[in-house]
Amino acid sequence: MLSPSGIAAGAVALTVAASLSTAAPADARATAPATAPSVTAPQAAPAQKPYMGWSSWSMQSSKYPGLNPSGDYSYLTEANVLKQADAMAARLKAYGYEYVNIDAGWWRGWDWKPRFDAYGRQKADPERFPRGMKAVADHIHAKGLKAGIYLPVGLEKEAYGEGKVPVFNTAGCTTGDIVYGDLRTTNGWDSSYKIDFSRPCAQKYVDSQAQLFADWGYDFLKVDGVGPGSFKSGDAYDNRTDIAAWKQALAATGRPIHLEISWSLDVNYIADWKKHSNGWRIDTDVECYCNTLVTWDNSVEDRWRDTPAWTRHGGPGGFNDLDSLDVGNGVMDGLTKAERQSYMTLWTISKSPLYTGDDLTRLDDYGLSLLTNREVLKVNQQASPAARPVTAGEQQVWGAKNPDGTYTVALFNLGDSPAAVTANWSSFGFRGQASVRDLWNHEGLGRHRDSITQALPAHGSRLFTITPHGGAQPMTAYEAEAPANTLSGNASVGGCDECSGARKVGGLYLGGALRFNDIVVDTAGTYLLNVAYTSGDPRSVKVSANGKPAATWDFPSSGGWGAAAAISVPVTLKAGSNTVTFDSGPSGYSPDIDKIDVPRRS
Repeated sequence: MLSPSGIAAGAVALTVAASLSTAAPADARATAPATAPSVTAPQAAPAQKPYMGWSSWSMQSSKYPGLNPSGDYSYLTEANVLKQADAMAARLKAYGYEYVNIDAGWWRGWDWKPRFDAYGRQKADPERFPRGMKAVADHIHAKGLKAGIYLPVGLEKEAYGEGKVPVFNTAGCTTGDIVYGDLRTTNGWDSSYKIDFSRPCAQKYVDSQAQLFADWGYDFLKVDGVGPGSFKSGDAYDNRTDIAAWKQALAATGRPIHLEISWSLDVNYIADWKKHSNGWRIDTDVECYCNTLVTWDNSVEDRWRDTPAWTRHGGPGGFNDLDSLDVGNGVMDGLTKAERQSYMTLWTISKSPLYTGDDLTRLDDYGLSLLTNREVLKVNQQASPAARPVTAGEQQVWGAKNPDGTYTVALFNLGDSPAAVTANWSSFGFRGQASVRDLWNHEGLGRHRDSITQALPAHGSRLFTITPHGGAQPMTAYEAEAPANTLSGNASVGGCDECSGARKVGGLYLGGALRFNDIVVDTAGTYLLNVAYTSGDPRSVKVSANGKPAATWDFPSSGGWGAAAAISVPVTLKAGSNTVTFDSGPSGYSPDIDKIDVPRRS
């Protein structure tokens, strides 16, 4: 990329000869600046529930016939955004959808070359947005909706102008005074210079951008390409000070503006993301950059593997963002009906923001029914914990206990052929009779004893509210660190504040194994063991009983090596004493084990 060709006086835009590549990396958008220090001005209230709305990126990035007639990303225009705003107001506003979010490119021409004002701030491309960004926000507000806008993190290279571009409303600050002297690059595309927030002019630049958005009337800002994350690491890509600066700048405007950060953020820095933003993208782009909006195999199904690491961190104040929800347009979405329902179900129970990237003027009846099911939307919007998996494998059960004592339970068949999926009440700590409400079909399914089994199509799902009528499931607990157990290979006992007894067994890698030596049951049969464990990433473990052949189970991340979670694993036991072994195998890496709880049948 080249430097801007010149800087005009006043508010004249910089004309830029250089262009960014139109190839779309993982989150192929563009990104914008950020800032740091302290906050005294009023700030936006923490997000109390996941936001709902629409985003332009899915259609901008797709090669679906007719969506981008003038080349890549050409869907993004004032006319198209306002058409979607009008459709949202007419069809979805009554169900809680309210944000109309403009993604990357609003300041870029058809050739993707950017425009900036005389102060190095992004300026609307006159062909895409001929009336400017304020007029767009005004139209959206007139519909009773909220307007969102987008930037990449850092100072875009084309805005640098040889370091001579003045910073708005300052005495003598220029772009040369806000970046590192070596012009190190940052963000997921290396398209910006990293801002040095130890320099006093740096915060003032971000302040000027935030005030511009507030003056235009925007209610939402997405800052993209943020690290650690966005497939980048290292000091040059550590944008935590940028996000802190953005929080301060937005607060100083006096206008409540939701701050969302993106993409594939590093969960190890969740404390910073929670402190300085209202939501954070946990994964890569859901879009396929193909001739539909998404595909199941591209990255929709990845969310079942990647989401559990973040589950514990979302809630009032800030939410885990699983990306766009593209379930409304049928053929354009690129999914079967079963996949569309599963997609919506996972986003719902994970308490993800629900923002569709579909063409709202072309929703099919099925898509509209998914997006407007009030019983399902209530699960997403009510103040209750996000669900996480309680079983492993292709047939999964996810669930969470609600404040009123009911449970939200989802069944998923992630396999490529039809299969039965069973939710056992013991996985949730109760037994006996429970009433089952099918939320997708608005139907009571009566009482079920100890479990419910459903036949699901490939990639299919069901979503229930379960109301227990029985008592707690009695369990016998067996601690991993108990002296009677056998540890082999690298296995060893270590500390764990969240674990039972503050101890666990780790080192289950490259042949490391843990054998529980005296698991006693009264009657023979298959038991669903609740395995408490910790893991910083998805890992598999071989589980066997009494020396019989082992079954390999994939455990999701528990949220960190110090974060305890539980998965239910079926094991066949004989009456009397049994051994149960957790083995990494000669080349494997397995989770650490805290304890196992064995259901008592008497």
